[in-house]
Amino acid sequence: MLRTRRQSASGSEEDRAFLQRRVALFGAIAGGAFLFFLVYRTALSVIGRVPDDYGHPSYQFHVVSALCFLSPWLILRWGRWSPLVIQLTETAALLSGVIAAGLMAAHIPLAARPDFILLLSLTFVVMARAIFVPSSATRSLLLALLVGAELVWSVHHSFQSIDMDLWRLVAPDLETVRAEDFADQLALNTAAWWTMTVFITSYTSWVFYGLRREMRDIKQLGQYRLERKLGEGGMGVVFRAKHALLRRPTAVKLLPPEKAGHEKVRRFEQEVQMTARLRHPNTIRIFDYGHTPEGIFYYAMEYVEGLTLEEVVERTGPLPSGRVVHILQQVTRALVEAHGIGLIHRDIKPANIMIFLMHRFGGTSDFVKVLDFGLVKELKQDGGIDVTNQATISGTPQYMAPEAILNPEQADARTDLYALGAVAYYLLTGSHVFAGDTVVEVCSHHLHTPPEPLSTHCPGIPAQLESLVLACLAKKPEQRPQTALALSSEIAELPETTRWTAADAAAWWRDCAPAASAQSSELSEAKGNKADPRVLTIHLERS
Repeated sequence: MLRTRRQSASGSEEDRAFLQRRVALFGAIAGGAFLFFLVYRTALSVIGRVPDDYGHPSYQFHVVSALCFLSPWLILRWGRWSPLVIQLTETAALLSGVIAAGLMAAHIPLAARPDFILLLSLTFVVMARAIFVPSSATRSLLLALLVGAELVWSVHHSFQSIDMDLWRLVAPDLETVRAEDFADQLALNTAAWWTMTVFITSYTSWVFYGLRREMRDIKQLGQYRLERKLGEGGMGVVFRAKHALLRRPTAVKLLPPEKAGHEKVRRFEQEVQMTARLRHPNTIRIFDYGHTPEGIFYYAMEYVEGLTLEEVVERTGPLPSGRVVHILQQVTRALVEAHGIGLIHRDIKPANIMIFLMHRFGGTSDFVKVLDFGLVKELKQDGGIDVTNQATISGTPQYMAPEAILNPEQADARTDLYALGAVAYYLLTGSHVFAGDTVVEVCSHHLHTPPEPLSTHCPGIPAQLESLVLACLAKKPEQRPQTALALSSEIAELPETTRWTAADAAAWWRDCAPAASAQSSELSEAKGNKADPRVLTIHLERS
């Protein structure tokens, strides 16, 4: 459970709105119940089952009590009211309605047992309030005591002056009982029943209020208000959130110790600290990180709306070469900065690269964000590969360089360039560089099988672009471009015919993705972690 020291501004507004809705609902229910029995009385009068009592004080006070209880609904269902006004409205409606109900009971013939009528009706009112209105147990207790005081007084007052001779006709044991003693006894019985009502309503408010506070605290993480779950991966859960003060949308990932382990959480924290240093516009930004009192590590990152490259290919198939070049240019710029501070991504893949939905940042469309820098994920393959050692293989099989498989501790910047070449291959052809039924088969192809030329899958790809992609896919690191900066320069030198313009991007988004839904930067993580061994992100320990 996540707890917060103080309620955020956004949380306060949400609670205020919730309180207003619930008090209005309580008014509708309590007032509606009194109106129902008012209609019932009227119907009995119309059909002649009871005398016409429209002018009787009990009928008139019945109308007044119904309107009093209904007033919160009439007032609070419109506009925006402060918590103080909401509570004053509720209190005034409740107490005035109780007084009117007491006066109604005082004018009901004693033979109809107005004490029972009042006890049942007010019990319903305070129970409805405890269920529907978020309130502390103390407040519910105080209001119930005030209502109970009016109830007991009304019962005692109504029966003080009764004609005991009439009661003795049906209850001979009342032969020696005075009216004052009879009223005292009924008031005492009413107080005993009301004591149970006070206990139940106070306890109900305590339970409901406590549950709501727990749910609110779970959704509140420091200055971030968790709004909805976006996805869940092997190591944690991602929520869409909003900063309490800045009000900007944010993606927050939680890494519970029981899922990640304390040592891995410590490593995550170190990697997040490094990743937070990245400032390039094509890199997803990390805003904040920390631990909750329960030991849950979290980090807050930039929330973006768009589609991952995996989703783009799934929608429309292979991409035009110009668009692929446009994307590669932006990814390499992000890698230049990361590699410059010694940070290797280790999991470059289409699901970890997102393009913005009609984004015009920096004067361009198809703006790229590279996700999950340095954040290694761990999943177990179904059917499993159970190997143990300190050497760690992390990545997605279709995009893993040979050295990342054989000697993961020797992976360097050129490992990311191999993965980027595999991404380019997928974008241009709609197929992975290597296919296989198992992780081992795919990894074996990366180690030993030369990739097929891109032109065999999709004729018309410019020769210079095909040559550059295949160079990135060289088995030996020294045969690839040696740095992201060098690769970026080679991409910039590709022929002008491969250019992808803002107009081209605008046309694609208009025609092919008009209803692309908002997604967080990490929503793609769950998609990239499905159980298909050909696309599974794996974490292996080798002996």
